[in-house]
Amino acid sequence: MRIASIDILRALTMLLMIWVNDFWSLTGVPKWLEHATASEDYMGFSDIIFPLFLFIVGLSIPLAIENRIAKNESRNTILKHVLIRSVSLLLIGFFMVNWETSHYESIPGGNQLWGLLMAISVSLIWMNWKRSPVPEKWHRPLQVLGFAILLLLALIYRGGPNGEFGMRTQWWGILGLIGWAYAYNAMVYLYSKGNIYILAVSWLFMNALAVLKFTDMAIEGGEFMSNFSALYSGTVPAFTAAGVLATMIFKELSKKKTNTAYMLIIGLGIVNIAYGLATRPIWGISKIQGTPSWLALCTGIGFLLFVILYYIADVRGKVNWAKIIAPAGTATLTCYMVPYFVYSIRGITGIRFPDFMNASILGLAISLIFAFAVVIFTGKMEKMGYKLKL
Repeated sequence: MRIASIDILRALTMLLMIWVNDFWSLTGVPKWLEHATASEDYMGFSDIIFPLFLFIVGLSIPLAIENRIAKNESRNTILKHVLIRSVSLLLIGFFMVNWETSHYESIPGGNQLWGLLMAISVSLIWMNWKRSPVPEKWHRPLQVLGFAILLLLALIYRGGPNGEFGMRTQWWGILGLIGWAYAYNAMVYLYSKGNIYILAVSWLFMNALAVLKFTDMAIEGGEFMSNFSALYSGTVPAFTAAGVLATMIFKELSKKKTNTAYMLIIGLGIVNIAYGLATRPIWGISKIQGTPSWLALCTGIGFLLFVILYYIADVRGKVNWAKIIAPAGTATLTCYMVPYFVYSIRGITGIRFPDFMNASILGLAISLIFAFAVVIFTGKMEKMGYKLKL
């Protein structure tokens, strides 16, 4: 079973993620589009995109697991798949975060070449070679080459202000955080057997942890425990848990009580937004701090966007308008990796647009065109049989 609205919402979110991730290269970006700083009680447009993606990960979990169960896969086999996928996301995120804090002069060839080789190795390892035109005899050697490159990159890496550090865990990066959220929620769904009440409790529990973080009872941990803060701080997995719950509401209610499903999800959206606004004086709205108010607002937006797109795409069948961005919803990892090639090559070659093309409205327009170009290129690669898959 495939729900068109989930693919469309994923594609829209990925397109916008590529766009906002390019803002670092621009000047004169309006404040309302940018990320808020850690000290601001404020939410910019960019602060909504990643939470929506986490929400979409949750929307997909019940469908993906039920599809595997329908193929008679055992729960242990599915658990193995979940763990491999999660570890893969953590590993890629680990390398990406370290690239962001790499020290140019301390790495042989410079950190831009290091970043390009990282993108190449990720592509070699996680390419779905079985669906590609590459002969089968090359599939395993290419993956082994990818791992060998990653190992070499880890050995030569130097990071920090003066190149004093080797590779180290930091905040895991976007993909790493997705890995933590996916692992927790997929396992809860798998071993609760999709029990909607247990899934609702899981969502509330993660929201409670997000509140606990801002009290005297906050979970404290040393340097080792901080590696797992994405889980015990609650915020990241809470977004994904909300997505799981949204899919389950439609799955349980839409066949006989479609209006009830709509009203329940719309109600959840409104309640979350109201809760976020009402608690703003307590915690403030901050993505960087991961406040419960920010969590609630973005969760509410996720619920409402999903029900709107579900009605448009799955009920009314209006999907043609989204065809141009469809590859971002079906080859998402490929789409996410393409800019890493572009940024690395640009850094190595020194190719730049004139300053006036990187500023204000013109710069934003060119960045948006770049995002569309990435999606279209991804679609062409997918048609040729080249698609990354975890």
